[in-house]
Amino acid sequence: MVEDRSLGGRLFGIVNFALLTIVALVTILPFIHVLAGSFTTSAEMAAKKFVLFPTDWSWDAYRFIFSTNTIFRAMAVSVGVTVCGTLFSMLITSLMAYGLSRKDLDGRRTLMFLVVFTMLFNGGLIPTFLVVSELGLIDTYAALVLPLTINAFNMIILKNFFQNIPEGLEESAKIDGCTDFGILFRIVLPLSMPAVATLSLFYAVTYWNTYLNAIIYLNDSKMWPIQVLLRQIVVLASGFDHSSDLDGVVPPPDQAVKMAVILVATLPILLVYPFLQKHFAKGALLGSIKG
Repeated sequence: MVEDRSLGGRLFGIVNFALLTIVALVTILPFIHVLAGSFTTSAEMAAKKFVLFPTDWSWDAYRFIFSTNTIFRAMAVSVGVTVCGTLFSMLITSLMAYGLSRKDLDGRRTLMFLVVFTMLFNGGLIPTFLVVSELGLIDTYAALVLPLTINAFNMIILKNFFQNIPEGLEESAKIDGCTDFGILFRIVLPLSMPAVATLSLFYAVTYWNTYLNAIIYLNDSKMWPIQVLLRQIVVLASGFDHSSDLDGVVPPPDQAVKMAVILVATLPILLVYPFLQKHFAKGALLGSIKG
C-alpha cells in the first residue's frame, strides 16, 4: 500500500487523528470519573465534583457494598441466570434460525412474518405477567429466563448468517448419512462462531441486566439478582430506605456508592467482552448482508 505523502493526505491524517482522540477521550473519561469517584471521600467529591484521580483514597463505598454476604448470593444468582439463560437462548435461537434458513421449509414465509410481527407488537406487561403467573413461574428463576428466551432480531441475524453457508457442505454431510441435528451442531454452528459469539454476548448482557422481570416476578428478596440488590444498596446509601439485609451498616457518601455500584454491576460483563471481541464486528455485519 502506497502511503499518501501529499499535503491533503497529511492534513486528513492529522484531522482524523485529532477527531478520534477527542471521541476516545469523551468515551473513556466518564469511566475514569466513575472509577475515581468510587474511591473518593465525601469532602473531595463535594469540593471537586468531577474527579479523575482521588487525592485521598477511600474504600468505604466498597466496604459498604460488600459488608454483607447478601451481595455474593445475588452475584451467584445473576451469574447462574446469565450462564443458563444464555446457553438456553442460544440453543432455541439456533434451532429456530436453522429451520427458517432452509428454503425447503413449508410455511417459511408465514413463520418469518410471525417472527417479524413480534418485533413490532407484543402483548404488553400485564398479559405477560398473567401468562407467567398461570404457568406457575412466580418466585422461580425460570421467570427470569423463559420470557427472554428468544429475541426475534437475534434470531433473524443468525438465520441470515446460516444462509451464507454454502449448501454444498450440507448436501455432502447428508450423503455421508448426517442428520439435520448433526449438520447443525457439527457443521453449521462451528462455521458460525462469529455470529454465535456475538449473539451470546447480546443475550448475556440482557440476562445480566435483568431488573424489571426480577422486580415483577420475584417476591422473595433472597432470590434477587445483583441489579436489584444494588438498587436497594443505592437507596439505603441515599438515606431513603433501610433494608433488613443491611441493618447496622453506616452508609458512606451516596455518590461514591452509586459509582461503586456502577462498577460492580458492569465489570463482570465487561470482562467477558475481550474474549468475544474478535468475533463481534464480523458476526454482527455478516448476518445482515442477506435477507
